[in-house]
Amino acid sequence: MLRYSFKRLISLIISLVIASFVIFFVIEIAPGDPASFMLGINAQPETLAALKEELGLNIPKHERYVSWVTGMLTGDFGTSYTYRTPVNQMIADRMWVSVPLAIYALLISTLLAFPVGIVAATNRGKTGDVAIMGATQLGIAVPNFWFAMIMVLIFSINLRWFSAGGFPGWDTGFFLSIKSLTLPAFSLALPQAAILSRVMRSSLLDVLNEDYIRTARAKGLNKRQSLWRHALRNALIPVLTIIGLQFAFLMAGSIIIEQVFFLPGLGRLVFQAISQRDLIVVESVVMILVFSVIMVNFIVDLSYAAVDPRLRSRV
Repeated sequence: MLRYSFKRLISLIISLVIASFVIFFVIEIAPGDPASFMLGINAQPETLAALKEELGLNIPKHERYVSWVTGMLTGDFGTSYTYRTPVNQMIADRMWVSVPLAIYALLISTLLAFPVGIVAATNRGKTGDVAIMGATQLGIAVPNFWFAMIMVLIFSINLRWFSAGGFPGWDTGFFLSIKSLTLPAFSLALPQAAILSRVMRSSLLDVLNEDYIRTARAKGLNKRQSLWRHALRNALIPVLTIIGLQFAFLMAGSIIIEQVFFLPGLGRLVFQAISQRDLIVVESVVMILVFSVIMVNFIVDLSYAAVDPRLRSRV
């Protein structure tokens, strides 16, 4: 297990180095100059040059890349061009919204998908299975922002159970903060739960058709016992893959939901930074999101080895 983990850690480091290089230079070669954007098209050349020097934009790109990477290793992401505040402080403030939202949505998605997928697999071809598969197909087809607007209409405007948007801050109390994240979390979770439940059903059906399941049944185990003792654990490997990918998506893909509910999260920060050409903020936030994706995949790989010992023996 230790050797397997070490190889995965080396792969993680290489992936981060490549990702940082691609993120920096792709964003830097994009058209538009932050200093010109800040000063406008009528700015004087000497004023423009002074601002570029102040922002460090006159330094060669490869030197700025090295400075940016070494700064991130020490927790220094630079200073925002627009707000003139440390980027790490801006990210930290918004992480307290985006990370709990992603975890909350993933928890809802998993709690919904597991029982739904198990029920569908154990009732294959029956009315319940057909109804569940139809509902999940609808959940996949409908975008999450549509769910968000419907939930606002029902639970905020009509029933007045939840606020239509905004985040009061964790200092106002855990209950109020979680309540403000409930509608966004469900909006993000429902399409993901539909995907995860279908994967759970498919994986479980494949395992239930294996020879060792039939052998277990022949030895006297009933359907429920063979499901919980043997089939479910072996069906978790593809499900863990989807859960890892979903968390990465929930972290990086919640920009529309954050806009709908006016949440001060990372997605909204990226949106504002792009519109203001605040490149250092865009690069740093995207790198944080990429790091979260790669780290989640690393954890999923380790969970593979924990669930399936055959993977450890192949290293």
